[in-house]
Amino acid sequence: MKEKRFLSLILLITTLSLSAQVKGIVKDNSTGEPIPFVNIWVENVNIGTTTEIDGTFSINVKEKDKKLIISVLGYETQTLKQAEFMNIELTPKLYELNDVVVLMKKQSKYLEIGNVDQTLMQAFDNGPKVEAKYFPYDSKYKKLKFIKKVTIFTDCRIDSSSVKIRFFSVDSLGNPGYELLNKDFIVTIKKGVIKHKFDVSEFNLTMPTNGIFVAYEKLLISDNRTPKGYQPYVLYNNVDRDFYFVFSGGKWNKLINNEDPLEQISINEPAINLILTN
Repeated sequence: MKEKRFLSLILLITTLSLSAQVKGIVKDNSTGEPIPFVNIWVENVNIGTTTEIDGTFSINVKEKDKKLIISVLGYETQTLKQAEFMNIELTPKLYELNDVVVLMKKQSKYLEIGNVDQTLMQAFDNGPKVEAKYFPYDSKYKKLKFIKKVTIFTDCRIDSSSVKIRFFSVDSLGNPGYELLNKDFIVTIKKGVIKHKFDVSEFNLTMPTNGIFVAYEKLLISDNRTPKGYQPYVLYNNVDRDFYFVFSGGKWNKLINNEDPLEQISINEPAINLILTN
């Protein structure tokens, strides 16, 4: 019995030594103001969190030598060792602003894109991952090039919750490239099973001729937390695709059919659509 207790004690000590809860705060290094909704990822591992409104965060790091990747729109991304976690200061990113062009939009025609034949949808708790839906370009979008709204189908179990919606260009390899917005687009999700529509006209987004990736990011903050996980649940369609992109561990991961790359794979794709206008 003593030997068994001794082995259990060794196992407990080993487990504690390999796992630690790191707490800290993320601030703007030029103003000292806390930065909310910052993405914090354990490098190469599907463990992540989000800073609260006051910039604070808490994350479990299982191995001492793991690094954290800190990123948010408008600031330079940092990769830090554990010793640097307590106080994190991000440097604002400088953008070269183009001349503002005011375009006269008729907005007399609308086209919703992204619908799939498979209407059966399921809700999943995707954890800290960011999952992107790819919208390829079609010649019929030439006269409907402005992105008017983004829609997202959710099942929310609390009165309201928040998610971040992100737009990415397509790089030369067909992967998600740079973000098309220069500030976070945080939306409020209401309770119930609802198809939400959010107007994005203010961003003056147009449909790129090589397509666009649209992703949602669940905010792992206290206001979204429930005993059964974070809200909201986003609904997914089961579809066949050539590829699928998931952001995890601080980087984009491309999922393909490993057995036969020329064959499609069956995936659960978030029920996100775009509404185009002229």
